[in-house]
Amino acid sequence: MRKGFIFLLGPALLCTPICAQAPISLRDAVRTALNGNKSIVGSAASNDAATARVTQAKSGALPKLNYSEAWTRSDNPVFVFSSLLTQHQFGEQNFQVQPLNRPDFLNNFQSLITADQPLYDAGKTSRAVRSAVLAKDITVEDARRTQLDVIASVVRSYHDAQLDAEQLNATRQALRSVEADLERAESRRSAGVATDADVLSIRVHLASVREEQYRRSADLDVARAALNDALGLPLDTAHTLTTAMVPLALPEAALADYERNGAGSRPEAHQMKAAKELAETSAAEARGTLLPQVNLHAALEADRQSFYDRVGANWLVSIGLRWNLFNGFGDRARIEESRSALRRSTAEQGRVDSAIRLQVRRAWADLRAAEQRIESARAAEAEAEESVRISQNRYEAGLATVTDLLRVETALLDTRTRYLAAVHDQRISAAMLELAAGTLTVDSEVLN
Repeated sequence: MRKGFIFLLGPALLCTPICAQAPISLRDAVRTALNGNKSIVGSAASNDAATARVTQAKSGALPKLNYSEAWTRSDNPVFVFSSLLTQHQFGEQNFQVQPLNRPDFLNNFQSLITADQPLYDAGKTSRAVRSAVLAKDITVEDARRTQLDVIASVVRSYHDAQLDAEQLNATRQALRSVEADLERAESRRSAGVATDADVLSIRVHLASVREEQYRRSADLDVARAALNDALGLPLDTAHTLTTAMVPLALPEAALADYERNGAGSRPEAHQMKAAKELAETSAAEARGTLLPQVNLHAALEADRQSFYDRVGANWLVSIGLRWNLFNGFGDRARIEESRSALRRSTAEQGRVDSAIRLQVRRAWADLRAAEQRIESARAAEAEAEESVRISQNRYEAGLATVTDLLRVETALLDTRTRYLAAVHDQRISAAMLELAAGTLTVDSEVLN
């Protein structure tokens, strides 16, 4: 049996056996995508990396411990003299002029353990940690935005597949109706009450409807693959979509509430707030370069002529202060740069807030328009069905022309298509409104 991706949305859409397909609701499709979509997997990896960067920043406050091992061989007088001292091997014979000026080659194996601890870094470490935490917050919000986009993509792909399947179903119904008209016309022609022109006109219309059916079928194949891509599944996976394509009954909510939710809940709004704080931290870091830094350094050293014996050990502890008094105006320029970045971040925060509110209003308007179109198309479809029934009876009785019959049947297919498109747009617009408000989740009512 040839495998295919099949959607069953009504009794008129007959396909391969149901047992070969997995039923899936819109909510289940969203859950599948959140577990398998590649963008979600990538976001999780980014979060892990951001967490690791926070740990790296915190390490700035901890001591740094290093071990090194070195071997040196030379007859340089200064090297030999100092090495003998550090090896605790210097004797009276080494004060003689000839050995001092022309010593023999000497080996020095040096083992060194050093420890460095910042005592005061003018807040550098704390600012680095704060910057890493803010960067992680931005990454987390980016992951949440990816999740919202994935849910919206699944909703759109799911309803696109439903729309194409229902439109294909409507085209098939229209095809059967035209075939019945053709039988009537041929019967009337045999009875001598219709001409060849009537039969030919209906056949031309039948060919047009069949062409529409082929186009709808191709659109459905693409929509099936697009849905599987959004779900993170192989493109030819078979499903039965179980969420009915009917208008949503949505609770009343004020536009201002959606705008307020968008401004407070959207990942972009949180990201811009974190970005502004990050710019403030960067400005503080630039100013901090003008402050002194104090560090503790300790070392434990062992020197010997062979690797295993005759060890001379010593230790060292020091505290150092470093103060940047002048750096060629570079520090001052960095301070000015950070201030400019902060002003830009503040302006960008206002721009994003306005963009979110505009997106909410656009989605709100699209939803209201779709709901109005549903009511209009529902009434038009009922009237078109009655018009087709009357025209078919009138044509059979010889009271209407074939042109009248084809015109009303074309109008019926058009009204059915417009009604399906209105329902499709209403369900997607409802999801886009929650997306704009930042409240779209797997538990949202728009997935019912």
